[in-house]
Amino acid sequence: MSKIKVIILGAAGRDFHNFNCRFRGNDQYEVVAFTATQIPDIDGRKYPAELAGDLYPNGIPIEDEAALPELIARYGADLCVMSYSDRSYQQVMSLASIVNAAGADFSMLGERETQLKSSKPVISVCAVRTGCGKSQTSRRICKILREAGKKVVAVRHPMPYGDLVAQRVQRFAEIGDLAKHKCTIEEMEEYEPHIAAGGVIYAGVDYEAILREAEKEADIILWDGGNNDTPFYKSDLHIVVADPHRPGDEIGYFPSETNVRMADVVIINKVVEAEFENIEQVRENVRSVNPDAVIIDGASPLTVTGDVELLGKKVLVVEDGPTLTHGNMTYGAGVVAALRMGAEELVDPRPWAVGRIAETFELYPEIGTLLPAMGYGEEQVADLEKTINAVDCDVVVIGTPIDLTRVVKISKPTVRIQYELQEIGEPNLPQLLARFLG
Repeated sequence: MSKIKVIILGAAGRDFHNFNCRFRGNDQYEVVAFTATQIPDIDGRKYPAELAGDLYPNGIPIEDEAALPELIARYGADLCVMSYSDRSYQQVMSLASIVNAAGADFSMLGERETQLKSSKPVISVCAVRTGCGKSQTSRRICKILREAGKKVVAVRHPMPYGDLVAQRVQRFAEIGDLAKHKCTIEEMEEYEPHIAAGGVIYAGVDYEAILREAEKEADIILWDGGNNDTPFYKSDLHIVVADPHRPGDEIGYFPSETNVRMADVVIINKVVEAEFENIEQVRENVRSVNPDAVIIDGASPLTVTGDVELLGKKVLVVEDGPTLTHGNMTYGAGVVAALRMGAEELVDPRPWAVGRIAETFELYPEIGTLLPAMGYGEEQVADLEKTINAVDCDVVVIGTPIDLTRVVKISKPTVRIQYELQEIGEPNLPQLLARFLG
């Protein structure tokens, strides 16, 4: 029988994992291409032969998903496998329609074949959208477990935007490791807070190899998920974070509903700032698909670092990039803090945006009056620095999870906004984790 020709639709993360789990070494299939979307500058590369295995001595090309109908025809693809997340149901079925209209089958892989089993207990932290508060939830859980005497090692959902062979298995335990592994701003935003808290975090491309390394130094593995993707590891406790600022997305996005249906615990974060009816809508939606899940109400109180007064000032707010782009948020912690502290004006950076930052605003015109901290490559980081310093403002408010001044030189006064998870009332995470450990 002839092999089934497959195109894996991805964004440099779940796509590679799905390939490694289902298709690598499987001679029933021939993966003819990956596609790339969501993340800039991923297409035009190859998934290298060193990672693809013996069936792919020349590696596998990574193409632009925008050319999907042409790719299906050029490669004679029989099947397209969607392998990325944070897509609405409308977007998923539109993609399926494009594939079907071009003559190919469309599918998504389930958890049975794509979740690896660990020899250690696994707690997974995922979310229903980018920007729900998953990262601070992961940090909170790590802190509770360490205080209970457990060695916790975090494994982060992949963000391999550089040399894939070099990034096969990455370990971060010191701030210097960020430069050693040539991390982008987006990677730093996820890894640096774990390091700053005294933790160890792994990431990379080959999550079987990563898991085996992490197991060597862990009592418990914490899966720190990305976007709203499902865990790569089979979980003993699956925690999912929901956002009442985007009610309905928990059952209207892929694979958000899958996460909610699998959840042991759902944390409704940001309840202090959210409208009551939106909180209750999220609560009802969760109960409608998973009545057995424990629901925790949470908040992410803000702390401010910096001696600059914002009252009456014109401020430029710099927020976490992915939350604003494919996360579809129009504000973040920086905007909330600036308004609370009496800023007179939030300055729109668009008139001063240059290069790759200007391109980001063109791709995502719905971004609010703020600046996404995009930094997927050196050119984009340089354009971010130029844009920040060109904007006519009194103060720069940094709402990203990292110390951005360590990455770009800012010529204006800065204030940094940070946030950690705080449960409201009971049940709470210490109680649940005590039962888990017991």
